[in-house]
Amino acid sequence: MEIYTIGFTQKSARRFFELLRGAGVARLMDTRINNTSQLAAFTKRDDLQFFLEELVDAEYEHHVDLAPTDELLKAYKKKELSWDEYEREFMDLMDKRRPDLLLDKESFVSTPTVLLCSEHKPDHCHRRLVVEYLAETWTDVTPRHL
Repeated sequence: MEIYTIGFTQKSARRFFELLRGAGVARLMDTRINNTSQLAAFTKRDDLQFFLEELVDAEYEHHVDLAPTDELLKAYKKKELSWDEYEREFMDLMDKRRPDLLLDKESFVSTPTVLLCSEHKPDHCHRRLVVEYLAETWTDVTPRHL
């Protein structure tokens, strides 16, 4: 099964929704802690939910359990943690939260899903770590970064 990931920064709304439509996404899981900030532009929670329904015919879900803690994210942004330290701490958090048990695996098979975060590329983003965690625990996951 494929699980998609996407970041909204450095993308126009047109490009963002074209990528989702092109991948056949039917559900977007928002993995951000803060999804109502003005900085989120067209991905602000209520706007995003509307756009997904109208432009992509996809549903919206917010999953804070797939996000880093506020403290962890702030420490990384303030450069108090390197990426490697952040990654280790985030994966420890995933071990505690167990998204593989919280999420319904079968729904991923039947509903093409994308994990959303803000980072343009997945290299240094927790959405990549979440999908890699699921790939390890569910074993039949292929990450696709849009």
